[in-house]
Amino acid sequence: MSHRILLVDDEDDILEFVRYNLQREGYEVFTARDGAEGVARALEVHPHLILLDRMMPRMDGLETCRRLREHDELKDTMIVFLTALGEDEHQLTGFAAGADDYISKPIKMHILVSRLKAILKRIGAGDAAPRDTGGVTIDPARYIVKRNGEEISLPRKEFALLTLLMSDPGRLFSREEIYSRVWGEDVVVGDRTIDVHIRKLRQKIGDEHIITVKGVGYKYEK
Repeated sequence: MSHRILLVDDEDDILEFVRYNLQREGYEVFTARDGAEGVARALEVHPHLILLDRMMPRMDGLETCRRLREHDELKDTMIVFLTALGEDEHQLTGFAAGADDYISKPIKMHILVSRLKAILKRIGAGDAAPRDTGGVTIDPARYIVKRNGEEISLPRKEFALLTLLMSDPGRLFSREEIYSRVWGEDVVVGDRTIDVHIRKLRQKIGDEHIITVKGVGYKYEK
């Protein structure tokens, strides 16, 4: 089954251009022409990724993003701003509203397709099947983590990080790969970001599962 992508933009020519090209790549594509319609459409089709314009009438991209993040059923939906507003301050406000990434206009289609493929790989680390390893169960499709049968609440980045590590128990993931697959190559985060998230995960699932390989990265052990 192909990934579902929702395009939200008030410019018809952009909607048609992007939709046509993404459908050629095999994606199932839906469209909305303003933020309010975008929220309603997202709740209807449950897309894997929403490509969201920043500047729109009625409800701008920031408010639309906030509204989308209010719905539990869209927790694991990736939200990517497609916008001409590329300054750092605008990007930071977008991330604060719940966005996962930014792609700048004007659109170069081959770059957009490449970026979307990389972003979609972050969803469930490419595997939506439930996994049970060492008393910790993770179900990426349902956004559920349990430890010894008891459900644990994780923020989105902690969930994505744990999903990645549990996708291949025993494998060492380098810090660079973790940054790329969980935060994205174009997202600037501090050097201690991974360490902070790892510490929080250990507090919730136990110290024995996530192993540090000093100066290299982390791995999950059963």
